[in-house]
Amino acid sequence: MTIWIPRLAETGPRYRAISDAIAAAVQSAELAPGSRLPPQRRLADALGVTVGTITRAYAEAERQGWVHARVGSGTYVRGGDDDPVAPFLASRPVEDGVVDLSLSLPPPHPWRAAALGRALAAISQDEGVLRRAVEYQPERGVPAHREQLAAWMGRLGLPVPPERLLITQGGQHGIDLTLRALTRPGARIAADALTYPGLISAARQAHIKALPVPLDAAGMDMEALARLCAQQPPQLVYVTPEQNNPTGAMLSEARRERLAELAERHEFWILEDGVQYLPDAERGTPLYRLAPQRTLFAFSTAKVLAGGLRIGVLVVPEALQERLGAALRAQSWMVPPLMVEAVCHWVASEDAERLLSWQTQELGERQRLAHERLGNYAPSGRPHGSNLWLPLPEGVRAAELLASLEARGVRLTSAEPFCVGSEPAPQAVRLCLGAAASREALARALERLIETLDEPPPSPWRTL
Repeated sequence: MTIWIPRLAETGPRYRAISDAIAAAVQSAELAPGSRLPPQRRLADALGVTVGTITRAYAEAERQGWVHARVGSGTYVRGGDDDPVAPFLASRPVEDGVVDLSLSLPPPHPWRAAALGRALAAISQDEGVLRRAVEYQPERGVPAHREQLAAWMGRLGLPVPPERLLITQGGQHGIDLTLRALTRPGARIAADALTYPGLISAARQAHIKALPVPLDAAGMDMEALARLCAQQPPQLVYVTPEQNNPTGAMLSEARRERLAELAERHEFWILEDGVQYLPDAERGTPLYRLAPQRTLFAFSTAKVLAGGLRIGVLVVPEALQERLGAALRAQSWMVPPLMVEAVCHWVASEDAERLLSWQTQELGERQRLAHERLGNYAPSGRPHGSNLWLPLPEGVRAAELLASLEARGVRLTSAEPFCVGSEPAPQAVRLCLGAAASREALARALERLIETLDEPPPSPWRTL
């Protein structure tokens, strides 16, 4: 079987020449996204170098963001089927009777479609709004829209000055925009060792090296981050301080203050992701208030109103407004004005408050139900959060559990897509409680999960 053998430059260190050849092969599509690099010993023999040289070359290529290593599997070109967002495609068909708890979605309710219909009907009757919706607008959004969105966020307990807002096409767009504006290929960023797969995917696409920082029940370990900064500070630290995705851990107040202090001392940016909404009483002090000149805050309508709207905001420090605006203009010129008009009409009406009040209560009931049914398994999740984290009993493997549950009509997510770097994934699963069609559907899924945990299938899927 043939393997990829690079053509190397005649001068310079061998490991650097191999790393440069990998980069060139990825850029020219000679190495396709998702393809596996040759085993190190085989490539070393083919090139007449030591295995250590290949190891160093692969590590350099990973540092530059071209490839990533998977423990026990090999080194792969970034992208392709290994993209961590791949398991979360919303377009995946769901068969009748299947309870899909793999996607972090707000609880379904006919009010969402009805409220959007009323907003669109109001727009259609306003000639001034329609004219504004078909015109080019400033990349950051018109002042009236930013003022309406800032006022809405203030009512949600997230006061922000409208002049610091930049309207985005959702939270994921805000993350990607921030990474591309503030970093370059080969840069280093840091995140919780388990974090939102969209951040991992965006970093891979931008050829940025994401470094894992340990976390516990109080969130990111700030002393571990301090040690990382002492070696080589990252350019940016990504956090979800109110509820880590997937574990639900909340960053303590002491650690928030420590993060703000480290950002000032080591001059890195903080990207604070607040898309996973929680009521004001369950949130801590926003990082954009503790370190306003070092923090960008991403918010979205996805988990509050509807994911299909694709409208969000970035709260941007004054020093970065021109840079982020230029990056957005280069990507899409502006956010579609009609969608922004629809959101602004929606949040200005009583529909938004009524929907969010119902959603908060509904998620609280679903969390209570899940904690009650799974209490023997030590689940964790915020009182009104949409996700639940479940460490598995000793000897139970997540992959086998998910396969058994799929056969029983329940779909969950393992820890693997949330892992930053190449560390082995913990044996745990995430349940998205909001995704179930109803509490009754959620209860059925929980019962099937408990049955699967308590009654091992005929095949030997529990290790001794």
